Amino acid sequence: MAGAAFFDLDRTLLMGASGPVISTALRDAGVLTAPKLPGEGLLFKVFDVIGETIPAMLLTRQAARMAKGWDQATVQAAAKAAADELIDHVLPYALLLIAQHRAEGRPVVMATTTPVDLVAPLAELLELDDVIATRYGVDGIGGYDGSIDGEFVWGPGKLAAVRAWAEPRGIRLRDSYAYSDSFYDIPLLSAVGHPTAVNPDLRLAGVAAVRRWPVLHLDVPPGVPKLGGLEPQQVLQAFTRPELFPFARFHIEGVEHIPSRGGGLICGNHRSYFDPLVMGMTLSQKGRPVRFLGKKEVFDAPVVGQIAKAMGGIRVDRGTGSDEPLEAAAAALSAGQLVALMPQGTIPRGPAFFDPALKGRWGAARLAAQTRVPVIPVGLWGTEKVWPRNARLPDVLNITDPPKIQVNVGPAVELSYEDPDADTAVIMAAIVELLPPEAREHHEPTGEELARTYPPGWTGDPDAEVERRPGTD
Repeated sequence: MAGAAFFDLDRTLLMGASGPVISTALRDAGVLTAPKLPGEGLLFKVFDVIGETIPAMLLTRQAARMAKGWDQATVQAAAKAAADELIDHVLPYALLLIAQHRAEGRPVVMATTTPVDLVAPLAELLELDDVIATRYGVDGIGGYDGSIDGEFVWGPGKLAAVRAWAEPRGIRLRDSYAYSDSFYDIPLLSAVGHPTAVNPDLRLAGVAAVRRWPVLHLDVPPGVPKLGGLEPQQVLQAFTRPELFPFARFHIEGVEHIPSRGGGLICGNHRSYFDPLVMGMTLSQKGRPVRFLGKKEVFDAPVVGQIAKAMGGIRVDRGTGSDEPLEAAAAALSAGQLVALMPQGTIPRGPAFFDPALKGRWGAARLAAQTRVPVIPVGLWGTEKVWPRNARLPDVLNITDPPKIQVNVGPAVELSYEDPDADTAVIMAAIVELLPPEAREHHEPTGEELARTYPPGWTGDPDAEVERRPGTD
């Protein structure tokens, strides 16, 4: 066995501190009898924001004395009650990362300053291989004696404890992974071959930048940065308000069908380059970030590509047959994220643009069958009047008579999960039902209307577009 994966607990596996949940469980069990200290909640909030501090850790070390006389069995029972709540606070991408290490054959170990009796039940629920944590001394009658047995698992003491655990098991730290938020875990992070700063405090963020350590936030997909607890998309949501776009009038209905929490697959039709912004505007009304599947040309473009990645976009290289985009989307859905895609793959061109029957690819149906998240249909109409395919930029000057954009969000569709072709047809039919009546009627386009559906400079065969496979150029 070569390496292992070591995870810190607070602000790493969890968004913030485990202390409030554990303290409540200890009070409920009658272990903590003193009233809450003034400002106790504020101390936890400060920790959540800035991380560990030396004064706070000195108090943590002195907690062993405060625990003198506590019954160990009662504390362990309280810890089990706390674990039942804490398991719901474990960050979604932490669970996926743990599963990845487990699949690759590495032991996964929690390494935390918090006393082992308080965190072992959570580690058991997570099915971790072991726990490296501070141990309180126990007297001969089952109570804590006020001492620390072995290392205080913090800073250099955490590295010493990890080494003491690894050596007899044949674990090589140079082949191991470590994840932590804290500047004070630099000794451990420096000792392993694969250090990662997770939700780092300011000092660790600086060290990680200098040493080029990866930085992760385990509540968002890899590659999505956060500042002040917010990711870029959440900041931009404040600016995706209809009144800030005077060149279009928006009519949005059915937002209540978008899940308020948990994974969800949002499927809309594709009529314009303006669609992603309109979809984002719609989903922002729920206050939730969304992960868009987008073609590789966007992600490969300078600057724009980095922005798309920072927004949590998922790169799709059409025509390669690669399942990598679907795997990334499935991971996001499993982590409780919203994922949006246009099953058509790209904007229809020519006569196909006016076809009342929408054709889709199987990606949405396959994702739904794999994750069983709700599939929410969205009908978009009128976006092409703002940004037709033959224009390189949207028409932002038409503020005297702006076109109307209709967005209708429908309830989750019922799928069989057995036949992707049939399920795709169900999804596309649900989208069509959300469009205005004229969308379901045959329309013979004029030459000018056809011209607006082709990319600038396009010289292809219009007749071939009728049978063009969805999602291809």
